[in-house]
Amino acid sequence: MATYFTITREDWSLHRQGQMDQERHREKVREALKNNLADIVSHEAIITSDGQRVIKVPIRSLNEYRFRYNYQKQERAGQGPGDTRKGQVIGREGPAAGAGRGPGAPGDQPGEDYYEAEVTIDEIGNLIFEDLGLPHLDPRKRPDLTTRRYEWNDVRRQGLQSNIDKKRTILEALKRNALRGRQSIHPIGREDLRYKTWDESYKPETAAVVLAMMDTSGSMGEFEKYIARAFFYWMVRFLRTKYDNVQICFLAHSTEAREVTEEEFFTKGESGGTRCSSVYELALEIIARRYPPDQYNLYPFHFSDGDNLASDNPRALEMMRRLVEVSSLVGYGEIDSYPAGSGYYRSTTLYTLFTKEIQNPRFVATVIREKGDVYQALRTFFGPEQMAALGGASL
Repeated sequence: MATYFTITREDWSLHRQGQMDQERHREKVREALKNNLADIVSHEAIITSDGQRVIKVPIRSLNEYRFRYNYQKQERAGQGPGDTRKGQVIGREGPAAGAGRGPGAPGDQPGEDYYEAEVTIDEIGNLIFEDLGLPHLDPRKRPDLTTRRYEWNDVRRQGLQSNIDKKRTILEALKRNALRGRQSIHPIGREDLRYKTWDESYKPETAAVVLAMMDTSGSMGEFEKYIARAFFYWMVRFLRTKYDNVQICFLAHSTEAREVTEEEFFTKGESGGTRCSSVYELALEIIARRYPPDQYNLYPFHFSDGDNLASDNPRALEMMRRLVEVSSLVGYGEIDSYPAGSGYYRSTTLYTLFTKEIQNPRFVATVIREKGDVYQALRTFFGPEQMAALGGASL
C-alpha cells in the first residue's frame, strides 16, 4: 500500500507584511526629509512656531510593475528589431506623449502621485543633528556638561509590547513546558513574556558656553534678520537636544551691545547704525566675569550683514582676534541679500578683513545668500569636517 506525504511550507513573510510596509514608509519619509533638509530648515512655519508644530512633507508613491501600452500604435513598443547597440537611440516620444507644449504651457499627461506625510519638529531635528557636535571640546575643563545615553541592559516581566524580547520569551516557555514534561514551545503564557527595558546614563563632559551674537541694526532688513534668527533657532535646538546644561548667552547690538533674554533675541528689532566691536567687547567682558577660558569651552557665533562703521573696523578686528584666542571656535556669518548667480555682491569690508587677517583654524566664516544656505551654515560650524579639522568628536 502506497504512503503519501504532504509537505507544506508557510510563508511567514506574509505575517510581517504590515511591519515591512511600515518600515518602507518610514524609510521613504526619512529619504524625502534628507533630500529637502535645506528647504525645510529655513521654512518660515517652523521658525515662527513654538517648536511643537507638525508639518507635512510630500512623499512620492511607489511605482508597481505593470504593462505599458503602446498608445501611438507603432509596430514595436521600443524594444527594436534586435540589432540595436548599447547607447543607441531607438525612438523618441512624439508631441502627443510629451509633458507639455512649451515653457509655461499646461501639460496633457497625468502627474505623478504623491502623499503628504506628517512629521514633527523633533523628527526633523534628529536628521539635522545626527552628525553634528561642538568641535574641539577640551576634556580638562570642569565637567558641568553632561550627555544623556540610553542603554538596553535589562529584561523585565512587564513593559511595552513593542519591546518584547522574543528570544528570552521563547526560552522561558521552553523551560516552563519542560518542567511539565512537554518538549514544545507552546503554549506561551503571560508569565513567559519578557521585555527589554532601558536605563538612562549620564556621561560627564567638559563645560561649554555658546555666545549667540546678532546684528539688529537698521541695515539688517527683513531677509537678513530672518536668516540670522533661522540659524540661531536651529543652533539653540541642536545644543539643547544633544547636550544637557549647555549655557547660552544672547547678545544683540547696533552701535551698542546688550545682553537680552531668549525671547527678546528672537522677536525684538532695533534701528540705528552698526558697530560690531561693541558686541565683541561685551562678549569678552562676560567671558572674563563669568566664564574663565581655563574652565569653559567658549563658542561665540556672530551673524551680521557686514555693513559696519568704517572707522570701527580696526577695533572690530582687534576684538575678534582676542575672541579667537580664548575660544574653542568662533563663527562669523555674513548675510548677503543678493542671491548667488545674480551677478551682484554687496561688497563689505568686514568679511574680507576677517578672512584675510585672521589665519586661525578656530575662526570659521561663511556667507549666506539664500534660505537654503542656513542648513549649510550649520554644517560649516558644527559638521563632521569641522570637528575632524579641530580634533573634536560628536557625541
